[in-house]
Amino acid sequence: MGKLIIQDKAVVVPGETLAEGMDYLPGAGTYRLGDKILAEKLGLINIDGRALKLIPLSGRYAPKRNDVIICKVIDVTFGGWRFETNSAYSAMLSVKDATSDYIARGADLTSYFDIGDYVVAKITNVTSQKLVDLTTKGVGLKRLRGGRMIKVNSQKVPRIIGKQGSMVTMIKKATNCNIVVGQNGLIWLSGEPKDEVTAVSAIRMIEANSHIKGLTDKIKDYLGFTGEVGEPEHKEYEHKENEHKEYGHKEYESSQNDDNN
Repeated sequence: MGKLIIQDKAVVVPGETLAEGMDYLPGAGTYRLGDKILAEKLGLINIDGRALKLIPLSGRYAPKRNDVIICKVIDVTFGGWRFETNSAYSAMLSVKDATSDYIARGADLTSYFDIGDYVVAKITNVTSQKLVDLTTKGVGLKRLRGGRMIKVNSQKVPRIIGKQGSMVTMIKKATNCNIVVGQNGLIWLSGEPKDEVTAVSAIRMIEANSHIKGLTDKIKDYLGFTGEVGEPEHKEYEHKENEHKEYGHKEYESSQNDDNN
């Protein structure tokens, strides 16, 4: 008979026993030692059925395959673009993974993405040498235009998104802002200035209080949201692969926790 030692959303320290017996399974951030499941690092426990998962409370973003991130163009090369990823590693996007358009040899690639542009991209591969490859082929993968960019602790992103996207969807509905959350800790918002300020404040509140219970109700009260906190909008982004106009946007506002990102 298995025994659960901790409660959902509990803050745990490295080596702390989370469960005993074989009824529970170790998930991300946890491991089994004998008949016990232990925490690998400081974090917040998420009990998902029989699986125990840990959301770290600190640490810099580490690129992972299939992550959708927001990244910044820092170089245009002969065959593609190099991006800053808010991590210790840059990433490459090749022409063939950027668009289905035919691009002639030697064409001006800045008509697609130029230095300083922010792009929503998906990580397709991370090698053992930490070489990171990207794609912008897919729904919602695109260059971002206008709006404002903020930076949060990447370890808090799961709480900002919420279960099945419920938290970020509530913020979007309450503020009428378009919001894109990158798993690397960059978040883009676009709406009326006062609504953007409200959305940013809600996100900062989640970042600062990610370890507490009842956070959803706290944010709901702050936003004055009267609707149901439920399923996200599945068609969240509109993919317009061939738009190449250039717009300015506000440079991202750094979190007070930048040292942890």
